[in-house]
Amino acid sequence: MSLPAELANIFKVKQKSYKMVLILSMIETWKKAQSRSLPIDKIALRFAAYYKNREDNNLQTDPPPKHLALSWESISIPQTKALLETPIDALRSIIKKTDNGASLTFQDHIWVMGPEVLDELQKYANEELDLYNDQLSSGFSLKESIDHILQTYSTAKTQSFSNHLLGTMVRRIIPEGLRQLSFLSDQIKVQGSVGQGNWATVPWIALLDKRITDTTQHGEYVVYLFAEDMSAMYLTLNQGVTVPINQYGRKQGYSYLQEKVKVLREQLPLHGFIKDENIQLTSSGLGRDYQVSTVAYIRYDKGAIPEDDVLFADLENVMNNYDRYVKSQQGISIDEEIDVEKEEEKLVDTWTVLERIAHIKAYIQHKGFMYPDGLIENFYLSLKTKPFLILAGVSGTGKTKLVKLFAEALGATSANGQFVLIPVRPDWNDSSDLVGYKDLSGAFRPGRLAEVLCEASKSDNRNKPYFICLDEMNLARVEHYFSDLLSILETQEWQNGRIVTAPLIQRTSLSTEEDQARFGDLVIPDNVYFIGTVNMDETTHPFSKKVLDRANTIEFNYINLSQFPVGPLNTPSPIAIPNSFLRSEYLQLVDAYEGSKELIINVTNQLVKINEILEEIHAHVGFRIRDAVCFYMIYSQRSNCNRKTKPSIFSFFKKSSPASKVAITR
Repeated sequence: MSLPAELANIFKVKQKSYKMVLILSMIETWKKAQSRSLPIDKIALRFAAYYKNREDNNLQTDPPPKHLALSWESISIPQTKALLETPIDALRSIIKKTDNGASLTFQDHIWVMGPEVLDELQKYANEELDLYNDQLSSGFSLKESIDHILQTYSTAKTQSFSNHLLGTMVRRIIPEGLRQLSFLSDQIKVQGSVGQGNWATVPWIALLDKRITDTTQHGEYVVYLFAEDMSAMYLTLNQGVTVPINQYGRKQGYSYLQEKVKVLREQLPLHGFIKDENIQLTSSGLGRDYQVSTVAYIRYDKGAIPEDDVLFADLENVMNNYDRYVKSQQGISIDEEIDVEKEEEKLVDTWTVLERIAHIKAYIQHKGFMYPDGLIENFYLSLKTKPFLILAGVSGTGKTKLVKLFAEALGATSANGQFVLIPVRPDWNDSSDLVGYKDLSGAFRPGRLAEVLCEASKSDNRNKPYFICLDEMNLARVEHYFSDLLSILETQEWQNGRIVTAPLIQRTSLSTEEDQARFGDLVIPDNVYFIGTVNMDETTHPFSKKVLDRANTIEFNYINLSQFPVGPLNTPSPIAIPNSFLRSEYLQLVDAYEGSKELIINVTNQLVKINEILEEIHAHVGFRIRDAVCFYMIYSQRSNCNRKTKPSIFSFFKKSSPASKVAITR
């Protein structure tokens, strides 16, 4: 039998080789035990053994993460199990955890297909793994090649053009390396250029589908473009500009290209790509041509080029979009080949954190709002660390709008009830306005918050994020009306793979059966996020340490009035994301210690030094803050958000933690 397309696609976005080896380890464990419940300890043992064997035989292989071990020989089973979390999450459409996480198994729809499909899956995984290892052995690294070009091209332009090694790299070495990628079909022509006779202002490497074009002068293609000042490289879906401009003239040629851009953006998902005209290549001439002709792009900054697996995942993403367009041009019905909605949902599941953040930033920008660099990354990391975030700043900086647009970009709107704005009133002195109260008849009158928590707790909604924005949170004393929730948030613990709290409303405190059924033992589910906006002026109250110790705080007072909207461009559509994107993965330091020991120790050592300074004014931090800082840094490192935020322990304190909290308190 042939392997179903659903399974054939699971290795398309490779996370190194981990996904393939995990599948093989599961199938081998199943064949030996003939049980559907596969102990994760045995899977981890087989997983590590594969890499140890290649390492022992001096074969090229992916090394373990540096924070876990220096070699596969020294990695332990608990460390291997921690490592498996990433590929397990990536393969959740076909595998799942059982026995409270002690075992793995395939999803029910895989078992229904019968053992033959696992044989085919094993064969396919082995073929993909062999191809992947061949690529490793070739020694080609796209990241290293890009880094080399960005670092040396400006100097090379002062040297002789003829037979320069940099020209050989762009024209031959990189195209040959890209041709080895399994997701590139034989129809794809790869070519690069640093100029003809003289150094090009913008060197490029293009991937052209020969079914619609074999030249960069016309038609549509994928192309890497290097900025003239070598500050960045762009991966773009683009169009040839030479023929349209020669045929129609520059003005009408631009109109033709812009209309085509509009059509392509409406036709293709292009998830994770930015769709605007802000690609910055040169100050004039061809740079303007590229801005007009670019359909979508990802920018990679010099000094922050991601690893090969991320680069290849991004390339495969745009190539899938490109192939979809080519087939439509040939009269092939896309809807006959794939279910569009399911395909787009699958693409979202494979998005990296940076791809999702890029989508959020593009959505916010196209709504006409501009925020400082790194703020959106910081906003995400702060929510990931704790479900309670405070945004502080002068009035008019867009704090409330940031919360609303961030939620909207992720599919949480006022219309579907996943975004709720609750204006705080100055006369609030207890939780009754938020949570609810019993009237004189004994009936429970729910507050807006209780209604939202009830809705978010429903089984159908547990995988959807809910955002509660407490607007002007400190108009009343937070310690008075929010104290019950702060205490309940402190009771978070893991139960059956979910984070649960103690009840906010006790069932026994309610009188009627109807109230008991709806609001009895109501908890704060792990898909609810509280964001408070605050202004610090004479009309507001300062925060106590009790509040600030339990929240992440972001201050942004930077205002650049010369920033203007980017124009009436197509706004990216909101994309609903699973709650796992935002939900915390750790509650106590012990949860993360084994997998991130080196980072945690380094962060803690710096915190100790900071505490020595803060202790003199009795502003030093405790264990709760230490854990939160460590979690923030772990998430930042794992998601590669430090490409934008470049976090150190000091930047964390500046942007979203106790140092800013001390300032707010005072």
